This record gives sequence, structure tokens and C-alpha cells, in this order.
Amino acid sequence: MTVADSGRSYDAIIKLLLIGNSGVGKSSCLLRYVGENFDEGLLATIGVDFRIKYETIGKKTYKLAVWDTAGQERFRGLTSSYYKGAQGVILMYDVSDRDSFASLDGWMKEIQKHCNTTNPVLCVIGNKIDTRRNSSNFVSTEEGREFAMAHQMLFVETSAKTSEGIELAFDELVHKVISHR
Repeated sequence: MTVADSGRSYDAIIKLLLIGNSGVGKSSCLLRYVGENFDEGLLATIGVDFRIKYETIGKKTYKLAVWDTAGQERFRGLTSSYYKGAQGVILMYDVSDRDSFASLDGWMKEIQKHCNTTNPVLCVIGNKIDTRRNSSNFVSTEEGREFAMAHQMLFVETSAKTSEGIELAFDELVHKVISHR
């Protein structure tokens, strides 16, 4: 059954959620994905932000509802309700910030706590690969891949600044969500 809203018709809605520490680039990646420009002065998300993108895959059109959550601890209680019904979750870290990578275990606990009725497809994204050469304490591709494999997650490295890997990350996640329906 095809549904129409705002003049656009679609066959199904897919809810995606972006989580991770503040400053890892969740908002920038989302804005790049929906076709907006990169903004170095983008302010931290307060609470949650939301974007829609329509994708046609095969003979079906999907309305992708992408929720961008605030990474600060003080917003965790507010954002926990956004986990409900998520079919795909992106856990993001900054490859030049080892602490953001170490926080992924805590984010996994959040998923287990709040997605207990669903089994979302998970993807870990190492963002800001354009900064890797400027940091001596970067998280290697191998470390990111090992974390993803240990948790049976997709893994992609991206740069919101250059757009590298953004489409790939979201496309892989959406395709896997569709195949798990």
C-alpha cells in the first residue's frame, strides 16, 4: 500500500536514529546525507533534531525518518523515548577522539535498555577521517572494524566535511533494514 504525505508518496517508513557523544559529527553527517551543506560552525543539538529523506530502492519508495539525538549526558532522559521503534541505529564516534570511541560501550547499553522490544540494525561510523592525519591519538580503522564485528554491526568511516562515506553508510544501513523486514 502506498501512502502520500506532503505530496510525496511512499511505500514504507524507516526510522533511523543517530547516537554518540557530543561533537562527533552526527548532525553534520545527517545534514550531508539529506543534501545540505557542511557548516563548521554548526551548534550542538539540544534534545533532538529530525530530517526526512525519500529513497527509492527497487520498486519501492521509502520515507526515511532520521532522528539526530543530543550527545550530552543531560539530554539522555529526554532522548530515550526516540529509541522506540527505531529500525536502524547509527553509533558514531570521532576517529580523532579516543574517548568518543571508548564511549561506544555505554551507547550499546543505551540501545539494549531502550530498544528492548525491537531488534534494530546497528551501524558504527567513525567520522572525521579528514582529521586523522592531524591527530596522534586517532582510532584506527582496524579498531573500529573490530568493535563493529564483535557486536555484529555494519562499519563505515566517514567525513562530513568532505562527504566521504556518508551515502555509503546510510545506504548500507537502509538496505540491511529492508532485508530484515
